[in-house]
Amino acid sequence: MTAETRTHTPPLGHKALTPLYDLAIAALTRESVWRRAFVLAIAPKAGEKVVDIGSGTGSLAIAVHNASPKTTYIGVDPDEDAVERARAKVKRPGAAAKFEIGYFSSDADYLKPAPDKIISSLVLHQVPLAEKQRIVEAIYKSLKPGGSVHIADYGLQKGLLRFLFRITVQALDGVKDTQPSADGIILELLDEAGFSNVEEAMRIPTVTGTISLYRACKLF
Repeated sequence: MTAETRTHTPPLGHKALTPLYDLAIAALTRESVWRRAFVLAIAPKAGEKVVDIGSGTGSLAIAVHNASPKTTYIGVDPDEDAVERARAKVKRPGAAAKFEIGYFSSDADYLKPAPDKIISSLVLHQVPLAEKQRIVEAIYKSLKPGGSVHIADYGLQKGLLRFLFRITVQALDGVKDTQPSADGIILELLDEAGFSNVEEAMRIPTVTGTISLYRACKLF
């Protein structure tokens, strides 16, 4: 997928729904549970550089800052409306973050110096399979040796949760792009990209399907 043809799926699948994104995520995904667990897994530390792919409306930026105010956070998202909302959030007292509008790319200036950690939440399931692969490969290329990737996203769906995923997430975002994630492709992509210690660390059931927490390391 070239830069010229690449498109993105807006939050909740449609541009008009972006203002409702935060409310929907809070109500339908057990956000307080998975986001708290995700930040614990990321374990941001003072002096570290963290890049967030698909930073959306800035909720994760706030959570990372609250956990570690001296972590350098950079959010990247192609959706201008979402980035505007994120920038408005970090103007609040005590918040600090920088946001870039665009698609994540391993040759971007904001990756210099290389980040310690690259994170992403509720993004990969929305994009086409080729773009999922491109993003994961770019993450591996961009991390510093010894760095890690942390992903919170819809993963392998089973039984009733697979049905719930189909009537909610797939109804909004479409089946074609989301099905590989529902079939468990994320672990395979991380492994194929060259990551070590690849694991699905947690599975969190929600009324919209299972959200999985993934992590992996770049050793060299």
